[in-house]
Amino acid sequence: MSIIKVNKSNFEEIKNSEKRVLLDFYADWCGPCKMVAPILEEIAEENPQYTICKINVDENPDLAMEFGVSTIPNLIVMENGAIIKQIAGARPKAAILKMLEE
Repeated sequence: MSIIKVNKSNFEEIKNSEKRVLLDFYADWCGPCKMVAPILEEIAEENPQYTICKINVDENPDLAMEFGVSTIPNLIVMENGAIIKQIAGARPKAAILKMLEE
């Protein structure tokens, strides 16, 4: 499964997903965000049980504000519309998978 680009118009659908959702708040100019991007691509391909999403903070400042994102990359795991985990900063694949699995 590929990564879903999220914006205000499709966020409700993602939020109400039956799968566990990983939101990656990022910006195109962010170095650490670029390091996380290929890791998330791998996770999305290898783990169809999760919905992996990217939210560009420059294009979607309202969503970033709604989630209190002030540092990027910012990874948020949601289940049934509720935030269950949130971490800021680049993380290795194992740490991101652990977030999703716990």
